[in-house]
Amino acid sequence: MRFRVLALDFDGTIALDGRLDPEVAAVLAELRAEGLVSLLVTGRILNDLRCRLGNLRAFDAVVAEEGAVVAFPRSGTSRRLAPPPPSALLEALGARRLPFLAGQCLVECEAALAPAVLALIRELELPLVIHFNRGRMMILPQATSKATGLREALRTLRLSAHDALAIGDAENDHQLLEACELGLAVGWGSAALKRVADQVLEGAGPPAVAAYLRAQLRSPERLLPASKRHRLLLGRLEDGSEAFLYVRGRNLLITGDPLSGKSWLAGLLAEQLILQGYSLCIVDPEGDYSELGTLPGMRVLGGADPLPSARELARLFAYPDAGAVIDLSRCSAAEKPAYVSWLLAQLSDLRRRSGLPHRVLIDEAHYFLREPADVARLDLELGGYSLVSYQASRLHPSLLASCRVIFVTRETDPREVQVLRALCANEEVEDTWNGMLGKLEVDQAVLLPGPEEAGQRLLRFRLAPRLTHHVRHEHKYLDAPLAEHLAFRFAPSPRLGERAARSLREFTDVLECAQVAEIDTHLRRGDFSVWVGEVFRDKVLAARLGEMEEQYRLGRLADVNGALIHAVHERYRFGAEPREAALPS
Repeated sequence: MRFRVLALDFDGTIALDGRLDPEVAAVLAELRAEGLVSLLVTGRILNDLRCRLGNLRAFDAVVAEEGAVVAFPRSGTSRRLAPPPPSALLEALGARRLPFLAGQCLVECEAALAPAVLALIRELELPLVIHFNRGRMMILPQATSKATGLREALRTLRLSAHDALAIGDAENDHQLLEACELGLAVGWGSAALKRVADQVLEGAGPPAVAAYLRAQLRSPERLLPASKRHRLLLGRLEDGSEAFLYVRGRNLLITGDPLSGKSWLAGLLAEQLILQGYSLCIVDPEGDYSELGTLPGMRVLGGADPLPSARELARLFAYPDAGAVIDLSRCSAAEKPAYVSWLLAQLSDLRRRSGLPHRVLIDEAHYFLREPADVARLDLELGGYSLVSYQASRLHPSLLASCRVIFVTRETDPREVQVLRALCANEEVEDTWNGMLGKLEVDQAVLLPGPEEAGQRLLRFRLAPRLTHHVRHEHKYLDAPLAEHLAFRFAPSPRLGERAARSLREFTDVLECAQVAEIDTHLRRGDFSVWVGEVFRDKVLAARLGEMEEQYRLGRLADVNGALIHAVHERYRFGAEPREAALPS
C-alpha cells in the first residue's frame, strides 16, 4: 500500500510540554506540498489545542478529546461525535472537590483520582469509560476512542485507513495504531504499546519522528512497510492449523487447469479483502464474480448494462470503501481485449492519483497481458494485482517475474509446472512438483515456495469456506464440451436409442425427454453423481445429485427428472445468451 495519510498522536510523539516540535512542523509542511494528508489524533481538549498551536492549519483534520470531537482547520468547522459530559458527573466532581477539566465531550483528571472517579461513575450509573494517558485520565462516553474519531475524519475526507500510517507513544494509542494499515510506537514511549506495534520508531524524541517522515517522503514510491496484522484465511493445512496470507501490496498469481477452482480461490481472497475494507476492482470476463456484488460497497457494472466510462470509474473510486466487479460476459471475444486494455490504463491512472482501488483482480489474464504494451498499462511498482490464468506461460515474462505470491490449483500440464518451478527457483525434484500439483482435489490448492508464508516448501491446504455463493457461469460451464471418452452414455432404449451427453446442457436435454424407466438403472447405481464428481470435479453438485438418487431409491422422489434438471440449473446459472462465444482457449 502507498503511504498517503499520516495520523499522529500529539504529546510525547510530536510535541513536548504542549509545544509542536519545529522539525516535525517543517516536515508536515513538506508532506502537504507533496499531496499527503496529516491528521492530529489526541486526547487534548480542542480549545486547549487552539490556544497552544494557534489555527491548527498544519493539519488537514484534528481528532480531539480522545476521538469525541473532529475539526477541519481549513474550513474552521468542528463537530461532536459523542454527547457532552453528564451534568450529574460534573456536579458530583465539584461537590467532592475533585479537580477536572471539561471539554465538549470529555472530562480530564489526574490519573491518581481514578478510584474515586470510578466509584462516582458506578454510583451515578453512567455509561462512561476511563482512558489513561500516562499521568492523566479521560472520562468518555462508551464506544469512543481515537480510532472511532479517526475513522470519521477519514470518512469525511474520503480517505482510507489502509493508506494510513499512525505513530503514537502511550497507552491510549493502541486503538489508533490498530485502526491504520501500519502502526508505529516511538522507542521512548509505552513498553506495552511497543510490544503490539507493527514497528518501533527508535530515537529519543520528536526529532526522530521528523527524520523518519522525511525518509518516507524521499522514498520514490512511499510504500508502507509490511504489517502482519492484516491477513487472509486461506484454509487448513494437513495438520489442521490455519493457512493464511498477509495482506500486502504484492502481485499474486492463481493458476491451474481449467475447472480446477481458480476463480473460487480468487473469490475467497477477494471477499475477505472487501470485508476488511479494501477497495477492489475485479475484471471479470466470464461473469464468475457477480455474487461479490452483494458485499458492502461493491457494485456489479457491465453485464446486461453498459460498461463503465472513465467518468463513472472516477466517481466510483472517489470513495475508499467502494469496489466494483466489471462483468464482461456479454461482450464478444473481440470487444473484451480492447475494453480491458483501456480499463487497465484507466485504473493505473486512478491508482497513481488516489491510491484507489487498492487491488485489481484480472481473471483470464492470459488473454489480456501477453505483450509488453499490455504490461505497460499496469503499475507494477505500486503492485496490488491479482492475476488468474489457466496458462501462466502465456503471461508476459516481466509480469510473471513481478508475482511474489503464486497459488496453484490442480495443474496436470508438465510444461506449466516447469514454468512455475523456474519462477520459484526451488530445489525440489520435478517429480515432487508434478505429483503434488497434478493430484490436487477441487477444494485444495498449493502456495508455492518463496513468500514468507510458505518458506521454501510447497504449502498444500484445503480451502476455507466462502461467505458468498460461487455461481459457475452458464455459458462457461453448461456448454463446456467434453472429450468423447468423458461423455455420459445413457443406457440404450427403444425410444431414445443410444444417447450421449458431451456437456451438462446436453445432459439436462436428455433428462427432459427421458422417461424414468429409461434412467432407472443409472439412478439406482448412482451414475449421475459419480459422473459429475469425477468429470467436472464439482463435489457440491455431485453431492446434491447423490441425495436425489438416494431419495429415488427410497421411493421418496416422484419427479426425479425435474429435480435433477433443477439442481443443475440452480448450480450453473441460466441467463441471456452472450453475443458471441466466450474467449477462445
